[in-house]
Formats: sequence, C-alpha cells, structure tokens
Amino acid sequence: MQHSSKVLENAIREIAKLPGIGQRTALRLALHMLRQEKEDIHQFTEAVNHLVDDVIYCSKCHNISDTEICQICADPKRDASLLCIVEDIRDVLAIEQTSQYRGLYHVLGGLISPMEGIGPTDLNISDLVGRIQGDEVKEVIFALSSNMEGDTTTFYIYKKLEGLEMNVSTIARGLAVGDALEYADEITLGRSLQQRVPYEQSLKS
Repeated sequence: MQHSSKVLENAIREIAKLPGIGQRTALRLALHMLRQEKEDIHQFTEAVNHLVDDVIYCSKCHNISDTEICQICADPKRDASLLCIVEDIRDVLAIEQTSQYRGLYHVLGGLISPMEGIGPTDLNISDLVGRIQGDEVKEVIFALSSNMEGDTTTFYIYKKLEGLEMNVSTIARGLAVGDALEYADEITLGRSLQQRVPYEQSLKS
C-alpha cells in the first residue's frame, strides 16, 4: 500500500513490527496518534525510550527492575523460604495479580526446547542451583506451562536439585494441558498455587 507521506509509512512499518499488530491496525494506531496532543505523544515516546534504555534485570531473580535488586527480592516482608520458578517476566506479573503468593521468584528466561535450539545453558538454571544452595530456601515451586517444553524443563531442574534438603512442588493442574501460564485467569492460577502438590506426585499422574 502506498501512502502520501513517507513519515506516516515509516511509522506504520515500525508499529507493525509489534506482536499481533498488522498493517491495518498499525495504520489506525498511527492515525490515532496524529490526532492526539503532541505533548501526550512525546510523553509516550519518552516512556518507550526509558523502557529500552533504563530497564535492567534483577541480578538475583532476573525479573525486570529499575535497580540491581528488584523490589520483590528486596522486600523484607516476602517469604524467602519459598522460591517460585517461572518461564518469564509475564508469569511473575500473572502470579502477582492473584495476591496468593508472598515468596520470591526465579525467572528462567525461557524453556528447554531442542526443536528451537534452546538448551539448559541458554537459561538461568546454573545460577538457580547456586542461589538455592546459598539461600535459606525450604520449598521450590515449579510454575511452568503445562506443555512438553515446560515438563521437560521442570524435570531437568528437578534432577539438578536432587540431594538438596527442601520440598519440591508444582502448581496444581487447574490449568489445561498445553496452556501458557500467562493466559490463566487469576482465580484459576491462585488456586493452582494454593493447591500445589509434591513434584514426585505429579510424575505419577
């Protein structure tokens, strides 16, 4: 599609790079921004620039943070004996919205997937084991998606943790098999956390 403005065309092309945004939606968004006050759009672009330039990852749990240690890890009111292992940052946000969990997190940054060339060394697994050995973790909770990649990753980490004195549990299967954690509703996800089961028990089901 040819546009009368190269500036508009460039904006549409960049907006369309966002996930789930096609050319028509990108055009609507670009035209919508043109109708807004310039100050509002400048605030928007400034926020995006700060997102790219200033956001860092927590050196402890790998969650998004503004400082070296994120607010969750630094909160003395959180239960440091509970460590919930999740795939990515979206899962932390989903669990936090349930208000049913007050422990800490460890973000893997993905799942083991040989088909996609993702192995254990590509994830935040090695420092997870070191973190558990160094901290007073009494229970590790696996909260990974219930698909083949999630199950493979869970089992791999479980074998890595063998010999360490702690409880290892997994969220209850209130989630449908194959579902991603981030898409679960708050009630289902909250109940899955509360009704978690020993990981060994989940292997038998």
